[in-house]
Amino acid sequence: MKKILLVLFLIGIISVVPAYGHKLITHDNTHRDFESALKIPDHKISWAIYEDLGANETKYYSFDAKHGDAFYASIVIPKIKGLEDYSPTLFLVGKGIFENDVAPFETKLDIKKFPYKGEFPGMEFYEPFGQVTYWERQEVRTDIILDGKYFVVITDESNQSGKYSLAIGTIEDFSGMDFFTILPKAWLDTKIFVNDYISIGIAFFILSAIPVISIILIIRKINNFSKKDIIKFCEIG
Repeated sequence: MKKILLVLFLIGIISVVPAYGHKLITHDNTHRDFESALKIPDHKISWAIYEDLGANETKYYSFDAKHGDAFYASIVIPKIKGLEDYSPTLFLVGKGIFENDVAPFETKLDIKKFPYKGEFPGMEFYEPFGQVTYWERQEVRTDIILDGKYFVVITDESNQSGKYSLAIGTIEDFSGMDFFTILPKAWLDTKIFVNDYISIGIAFFILSAIPVISIILIIRKINNFSKKDIIKFCEIG
């Protein structure tokens, strides 16, 4: 039984890892201005940030980039009732956003706006790792002109509240230990993000049942061993 459970666990890990390209960045929801912007460790690595955005709220993220760096960002919306028409706007703020920014000492911070221009509710895609369906929104692909600090700013211009997942970067970067540390927590955070508490309950029930089943099997084995000893003792006697 233990071997079967171990094999199933390993198969599950192997099957979901290729589908999950983003490392999740957790936060304390305090990144509400440029000063408190949530730091993106490396904008080239593939990151995901889950957010609840209230009406009239704005979230800020910062990253450092160099001349010639490719930058990628995208927004997706979890397929939840009430979010069919939700589409927050993404702003890229910093030096070197436009091609005419060639002199750092003459350049102030530029702002480039990336609203969603597609149809609603939008194209869907299913993410197997968290078993969640999302609606696709805008994608941003650009090249950085100047070295410096940049900001991604997200707000909903129609002052609606909702949820979104922000993806930054394209390079998948997972180690073997991530399978047992980052990925389990990412799965749990995903379920909380989409309010799927039923799956969380089922998962904790299964995890709690494994040691119980193991104990029952051990007790049965001990009992069977004891019965054999009693019979053997009787036969000798």
